[in-house]
Amino acid sequence: MHFQFGSFFQDLIRKVPVFRSLKAYIFLLMLVIGVVPGAIMRIGILENYEERAVSLRISDLTTQYRIIADHLLNYNYLQDTSSDVINAELEQMANLYDGRVLIINGNFSIVKDTYALSEGKTMISEEVIRCFKGENISRHDRNNGYIEMTVPIVETVETDGKAGSVVRGVILASSSTDSIAAMLEILSRRALILEIVMTILILGIVFFFSHILIAPFDRVTKAINEVRDGYNDKEISVPDYLETEQIVDAFNQLLGRMRVINDSRQEFVSNVSHELKTPMTSVKVLADSLNQQPDAPVELYREFMQDITEEIERENKIINDLLTLVKMDRTEAELDIRTVDINSLLEKTLKRLRPIARQRDIEVVFESIRSVTAEVDEVKLSQIFTNLVENAIKYNKEHGWVRVRLDADHQFFTVEVSDSGIGLKEEDYEPIFERFYRVDKSHSREIGGTGLGLSIARSAVLLHRGSIRVSSVEGEGTVFTVKIPLTHVIAGGGA
Repeated sequence: MHFQFGSFFQDLIRKVPVFRSLKAYIFLLMLVIGVVPGAIMRIGILENYEERAVSLRISDLTTQYRIIADHLLNYNYLQDTSSDVINAELEQMANLYDGRVLIINGNFSIVKDTYALSEGKTMISEEVIRCFKGENISRHDRNNGYIEMTVPIVETVETDGKAGSVVRGVILASSSTDSIAAMLEILSRRALILEIVMTILILGIVFFFSHILIAPFDRVTKAINEVRDGYNDKEISVPDYLETEQIVDAFNQLLGRMRVINDSRQEFVSNVSHELKTPMTSVKVLADSLNQQPDAPVELYREFMQDITEEIERENKIINDLLTLVKMDRTEAELDIRTVDINSLLEKTLKRLRPIARQRDIEVVFESIRSVTAEVDEVKLSQIFTNLVENAIKYNKEHGWVRVRLDADHQFFTVEVSDSGIGLKEEDYEPIFERFYRVDKSHSREIGGTGLGLSIARSAVLLHRGSIRVSSVEGEGTVFTVKIPLTHVIAGGGA
């Protein structure tokens, strides 16, 4: 039952927007802080008033009955109850405090009852016995609304020349607390009215301040919506709170990244259009040339067909890169995890790429600190290393070098691909991994490619729960560092 109630409450919070509003939470918090202490104070003050009033009533009664006790001894009332003066005093006390007075002599016999109901009867109770021993006892019965008390009738006597006191009797009296209760009710009503007025006032203040406190967040939302709807594309600024400043900074960073991505996409359209169009144009020119020369020699046909094949291969590589990136973007992309010898994989990768490097007299060196075996997707890992090394060769200097270094610890293996190339500017470190990003358009077009290699590499690294970092010195070279777990980590779980 408790679980069902908790589930119902959670569903209610999710479905009713007001329960998810920060403004509502601030409103409720300030309301509780303003109202609850007032209610607690009202209850405490009323209880303190009641205790104080009862204490004063008991003190007053005790004083009055001690005076009467002296009169009882002076008029020898315990032996003779005919004194009109004493009887009048007792009746007056009973009427004044809306109570009852019993006079008990030394034999525990009731000699006087202002209610005239128990005279002549014997009264033996704990309170009476303790009072005969000289104790003053008082008790407040809140539920029935009365105070009961005992006052000893003490006579001073001399024994062997020494003064002493003897309890000759007991006054057992009760007093109604209706007047205290009535005053308490009046005070309670007034306090409640005051509390209601204060609550209404607090409600107004809380509503005003909750609106003021939440206003910066509303401005953030409005500014973001304007950017979303296309009315504004500038960075927003709401520096009212540290929190709004952090939200705005994060949004502005996201906006900046989106601009870079958008610019990169536009650049991609231009690049891909150029890259796809160029091979097709070349194929068309070659084919048209052959068509215009029906009697061309076989050697010329072979040369032209070889050129056409190369252009088709170039086109095919662009398309394959795009398909690879699309597959890695899919949320359901899976890895074919196997235990792979990383040293062997790197050696095979470099063996395929060394002929390309030799064309520009670039030395490719492999340094293995230790033998490494890891649980990885061999195909995707090969794509990572191939793209990084190809980039290092393409953007290198004539007669330069590329160094691939493999190392590992007990958790990760690390591959560093460094080169003696043209290097990068520091502002290109982050965007260089964005798809379609080109550091230098003119140089990149001369070199070729689509600007997708590093994006493919990063996507493959992230699928392995690894990391890829870049550091560079412009004009001197670049180092890419890939760090991947030795044991495959399943998303959201263990190995």
